[in-house]
Amino acid sequence: MGQVDAVIAQCLSSEVALIDQIAHYIVHAGGKRMRPKLVLLFANALGFDGAARFDLAAVVEFIHTATLLHDDVVDESSLRRGKPTANALFGNAASVLVGDFLYSRAFQMMVSVNSMRVLDVLAEATNVIAEGEVLQLMNMHDPDITVESYLRVIRFKTAKLFEASARLGAVLANSTPEIEEACATYGRALGTAFQLIDDVLDYEGDAQELGKNIGDDLREGKTTLPLLIAMERGSAEQRALLRHAIEHGELEKLHEIVDIVRATGALESTREAARAEAQHASDSLKLLPRNRWTESLLEFAIRSVERSS
Repeated sequence: MGQVDAVIAQCLSSEVALIDQIAHYIVHAGGKRMRPKLVLLFANALGFDGAARFDLAAVVEFIHTATLLHDDVVDESSLRRGKPTANALFGNAASVLVGDFLYSRAFQMMVSVNSMRVLDVLAEATNVIAEGEVLQLMNMHDPDITVESYLRVIRFKTAKLFEASARLGAVLANSTPEIEEACATYGRALGTAFQLIDDVLDYEGDAQELGKNIGDDLREGKTTLPLLIAMERGSAEQRALLRHAIEHGELEKLHEIVDIVRATGALESTREAARAEAQHASDSLKLLPRNRWTESLLEFAIRSVERSS
């Protein structure tokens, strides 16, 4: 990861001072670097040790960072990873444009790998992520979306880049289509599990540890799985309260809403769904060689669901 960070630092540079300032702020704001780690872990697990793995690890981090910049503008977020968002500090216009810069820089970098398959994987991923963003926008403030619609947004918006990151390691190693699909399955399931836990933490996490405001999803009108389960299991009065809060992004009764979500067992049920996805990810590794890299991937899956931030 030190070598990946070196690539990131080198490729972030721009003659435009504001781009340098905002890009460095968001990239170095303390993220988990999960997607770059997947590129490295799968490449190493499958025997590829070329420098291209560092470049592609940086590429997926740039793509992820671009989506964060755009997300925070769309969601009107003020806090991420415990720090003010870029849009809160520099304004919406600058954040959107620097997000565009990171996207374009990512595509410059992926071209240098000289692989049409790499381009295919990452071009599809960025397109699907954009579709996921629009799907989520369409679902805002809608208490009647189905679990299937909710999961579709997760698989498009969040899990797709996890999937692409894992797949890239197999592509670099010239793996068989079967191995490549196993890697992609791991990434997709891990990304889904990760987002499910994020949705749990929006109702039970600690704001300081989590790095964002508790109840942000509700304020933004996002109908996540904990709310869907709580509405299914709650009383008529509880359902009415939840529906009103989703439709209006209302946080006045956040404590009551959190109590309902907890009392209906919605948080634990969502955690169980995340554990099932993590197990699916672990099972997909059976086709890969057993080594310290695949052992790390197994541990990665477990840690993704047993976390508090």
